[in-house]
Amino acid sequence: MTTAADRAPSARQDELLELAYRYVLSHGLADMSLRPLAKAIGSSPRVLLYLYGSKDELIRALLDRARSDELAAIDAFREVGSAAGLAGSARQVWEWLSAPGHRLLLGLWVEAYGRSLVDPAGPWAGFAAQTVQDWLGLLASQQPPGRRRGPAGAAERTAVLAVLRGAMLDLLATGDLARTTGSVMLLLEALPG
Repeated sequence: MTTAADRAPSARQDELLELAYRYVLSHGLADMSLRPLAKAIGSSPRVLLYLYGSKDELIRALLDRARSDELAAIDAFREVGSAAGLAGSARQVWEWLSAPGHRLLLGLWVEAYGRSLVDPAGPWAGFAAQTVQDWLGLLASQQPPGRRRGPAGAAERTAVLAVLRGAMLDLLATGDLARTTGSVMLLLEALPG
């Protein structure tokens, strides 16, 4: 018997995934039900189950799709930022995180991050840990090689990531761009050369 995992993705499956991704960006994953999702994207719950095998597998596919956006941003920062160093790269990341056009993606990211912490066996398993590693990898690539390999460099990029993530959460909760940007800049100004 052929399962959803055994089938190669079709153009229709790719199209439905993209439509479903746009839907969950606006509506979130917490209360996602297949029937309203399918109706909103011009499909049926039966087709979604045929294509993905289960709701959990669809959620995994949606999180993979969200992660591809995150990784594309990280790759773009890596290309542009190497000359900027850790502080300059972190400023660019903050500009991206604080841009209004990324609020829906970041809301979905926060939801998946939180769910992966409270339900580590669910479809979001490992999401939080992987995204931490993704962003720490970017920040490490912006440090001088000698600093990158030492404990001080690891602590430095961990602090930068913690401030960026915390300020992003505050910004999403309050919309206070001036205060959150001020906190990020305060840390970045304190970074060594």
